[in-house]
Amino acid sequence: MDFIEKVKGILLEPSKTYDSLKEEPLEEAVKYYAVIAAVYSALLALLDTFLGNLTGDAMKGFGNMGIMMGASSGIWPIIILFLMYLIIAIVVAFIGGAILHIFVYIVGGRGGISQTIKAGMYGSTASLLFGWIPVISFIAMIWSLVAEIIGIRQLQELTTGKAILVVILSLIVTIILTIALAAFYLRF
Repeated sequence: MDFIEKVKGILLEPSKTYDSLKEEPLEEAVKYYAVIAAVYSALLALLDTFLGNLTGDAMKGFGNMGIMMGASSGIWPIIILFLMYLIIAIVVAFIGGAILHIFVYIVGGRGGISQTIKAGMYGSTASLLFGWIPVISFIAMIWSLVAEIIGIRQLQELTTGKAILVVILSLIVTIILTIALAAFYLRF
């Protein structure tokens, strides 16, 4: 299955698509994910830089505040943001996949961690392709959660209820960890 077929399949027919991806090695999912994460990172970096420059231009009369909000002009802010977003996306995919797999294993999934990571990577298709668009990003995030649930169900051969439970529990843990890390960071 080529890249475009995977994108269309995950967005339009996730159950059927996950069935066809079951035997695919994790490396293929990582390549796919890297491409859509790079697209997302590039678009988000451009958007952030553009909006930052607009805000900075509007704030020029406010001294250093305008400079801070307006990121310097040129290509470097875009490249730095792109690399930062891409690294975060890849790290989050693997850490999130590991957290997800703990709950997959608890509810009886025995397909292996690579199947769980594949479900997460392919499931994030909508969020990564459309998540940079301010209003549409919420809908894309919901569809990504649905696609991830379908992926967990298909690749780990779990019931829909167990797949939903896995995703909800992993979201709760991720939110708690994020809040704890933010609190720790803000403490210093």
